[in-house]
Amino acid sequence: MAEKFDFISAADHPALLAFSTPELLDAAKAALEELGYKTQNAATHGDFTIRFSRLDYQVVVLEELFCANTLAENTTLHELQQMPMSRRRHATIVLIGDSFQTFNPLQAFQQSVHAVVNRSEVFLLKQLIEKAVADNSQFLSDLRETQARLFAGKTREHLT
Repeated sequence: MAEKFDFISAADHPALLAFSTPELLDAAKAALEELGYKTQNAATHGDFTIRFSRLDYQVVVLEELFCANTLAENTTLHELQQMPMSRRRHATIVLIGDSFQTFNPLQAFQQSVHAVVNRSEVFLLKQLIEKAVADNSQFLSDLRETQARLFAGKTREHLT
């Protein structure tokens, strides 16, 4: 079986999708592509792990029941929850499911994601992803600015 390669360039904005429900996958893909993201789909937990470890995705949208019957069985979500922040800081992670109240910060914190979205509000997904990315960027702006200053200082030290 030949695997289709979808190349991501430095100018692209990569997003990773992990869905078991085709309708939700299509809605998320359409919303992200409308926002200018280049999407890739993970078919299994293993596929998600490989893809996530090889590329710094800017957005990850994950279904509550991705390859699972219950939230507790979602191996991908558990792996993300256990992952050190330094490995997942680059991504804004959005979790979609029936058991969430859209943009409930406590539920998002409980699941170690940036935002949760109720399945019934998927029609608003474009706006919700846009807001989650903006909120995450604002939250991390001081950290990124400090890292850039440190990197610039170290670079000058090494050149002299």
